[in-house]
Amino acid sequence: MTAAASPVAARPRVIIVDDDRDTREMLTLALELEGFEVGQAANGLRLISAMHVDRPDVILLDVMMSWIDGFELCRAIKRNPTFADIPVIFISARKGPEDERTGIEVGAVAYFSKPIDMGGLTGRIREILAGPGVGH
Repeated sequence: MTAAASPVAARPRVIIVDDDRDTREMLTLALELEGFEVGQAANGLRLISAMHVDRPDVILLDVMMSWIDGFELCRAIKRNPTFADIPVIFISARKGPEDERTGIEVGAVAYFSKPIDMGGLTGRIREILAGPGVGH
């Protein structure tokens, strides 16, 4: 059973926010193969403009980025009533338990360390999208 099996259903939209192009490209390819529509943003400014144009169902957010770090960006998203309900999942090279705790405290629903377990990540995205209160 795949998302592609139903031509009527829109594919869930995921946006990847990471200043590393290779990471964005790898995640995009893997998620597209799983049936997601994927957008990319190199930083927080690009994310904000992209969200106004094409609202994502889930945001994958790196922690260590230029301009604003992922924790601050997540706080800003969660303070904005227009976007506060969009689930955020952190994807980061920072693996410490304090980083994961901070990620959850600022509003993320999950935290994945790099290298990413793609099976775990796609499973978690599907769980989040199927959950109560999440939707269009």
